[in-house]
Amino acid sequence: MTLSIPELPLLTLSDDELALVQMLRADMMRDRWALQLRDAYFNGEQLIRDLGISIPPQLRGLHTVIGWPRVGVESLEERLDLEAFRWADGSDSGELAEIAEANDLFDESSLAHLDALVYGREYLAVGSGGCGTDECPPLITAESPLDMTLLWDARLRVGTAALRECAADSYIDADPEQRMLVLYLPDQTVMAVPSPSGGWEVVDRDMHGLGIVPVVRMANRQRTADRVGRSEITPEVMSITDAACRRLMGMEVAAEFFGAPARYILGASEAAFQDAEGNAKSAWETYIGRVLALERDEDGAVPTVGQFPAHDPTGMTKIIDLYARIMSSQFGLPPHMLGYTTDNPASADAIRSTEAKLVKRSERRIRRFGAAWQQAMRLALWVRDGEPPDKARRIETVFRNPATPTVAAQVDATVKLVQAGVLPADSNVTLEMAGFTEAQRQRIAVDRRRTAGRVGSSALMDRLAEIGANAGTGASPEPSEADVGVDDLG
Repeated sequence: MTLSIPELPLLTLSDDELALVQMLRADMMRDRWALQLRDAYFNGEQLIRDLGISIPPQLRGLHTVIGWPRVGVESLEERLDLEAFRWADGSDSGELAEIAEANDLFDESSLAHLDALVYGREYLAVGSGGCGTDECPPLITAESPLDMTLLWDARLRVGTAALRECAADSYIDADPEQRMLVLYLPDQTVMAVPSPSGGWEVVDRDMHGLGIVPVVRMANRQRTADRVGRSEITPEVMSITDAACRRLMGMEVAAEFFGAPARYILGASEAAFQDAEGNAKSAWETYIGRVLALERDEDGAVPTVGQFPAHDPTGMTKIIDLYARIMSSQFGLPPHMLGYTTDNPASADAIRSTEAKLVKRSERRIRRFGAAWQQAMRLALWVRDGEPPDKARRIETVFRNPATPTVAAQVDATVKLVQAGVLPADSNVTLEMAGFTEAQRQRIAVDRRRTAGRVGSSALMDRLAEIGANAGTGASPEPSEADVGVDDLG
């Protein structure tokens, strides 16, 4: 007879887990400075490198900001509106909507997309809800790459381990200043806090047994040799931003020193620059004072008065316009979004033509980010049901159309497809092509069922009334095609 001894969870990290934590922390800390630099450019908090030539020491503390990185990133993110999750086979998607609503994904998705564009990547972590009941929906959270990293297997296209460093009070009742590590492994999730004696003390082990790491990376601008992703705030964008800020600084300096035109007076006596008591006037008093009322000299000649041309900022504004055009090509934005305008306003067709690149970039991001949301939703179903969902059933993410077509053009194209018999008039695809949102399409479907029910009820009541009237007169009505199947009502 053999006794079965239960295996107790380790209270400390194993040697392999500790080595993995050290490697992942080093990877996260190595990239943090570059991520914070992009964040500074997005928030307008970057430090502009002064060339030390034209800026006097007194004005080096003046900080100029130009918000082109924010405009470029937000213009792309504003076109990535996640609206719904649904099964590709057209079956009821209520369970997907329930998980999405419980995690507020339609609002949280904009935060995840913005971080992915700024930092180059974002992480979606999936876990149990933690409410203590089986009916609690799974939890999907968007995590910043400043606090999280993922070890990626490029051949299998899955993560092998992930690490998140956060405040301990977000998981357990602990000191808010205490840091905590969350190690995601294929078979378990380990939570550990610093031990008073050194090292890490495990506070919880979630033995989920999924066989995969429940973390999805939402990467931006991937390449085959770089699966981590790249930020939209590229070195070119940062360089042009710095140059434009220096030109703005130059305009500030020129306004201080050369904004007021310099005057000159030739042949005036020293008394013209003294007050009534014989004291010399300051430079400002001399400039704004009544120095033009000058006396003739001893020879009777009138002093010559004139002024030098004032500083013209047109040259610098033209350079800033040039930078705006260069920046618009980097972001794929119409120049007017960055403040560059011309005397002749662009037509509607010209504006749509300039937005073509922005629309295409948005469609590419929808494809990449949508795949990450699909993986996160499949993981959530796996956590909820305890088994992986059927691979034959594909999940679709519904995004709003990133283009800016007119409502009339959308409706006209949809009507032509319906009239040609390509689309049925009552199809959900027809409503989607016409530009209706997911919530509007659901309300239209409810209204259609309600209208169909009223029409059917009204026809039935009319037929019953007709049968009752004929029964009262003794007449036997001739059955019509519509009466087939209602013989039991006669």
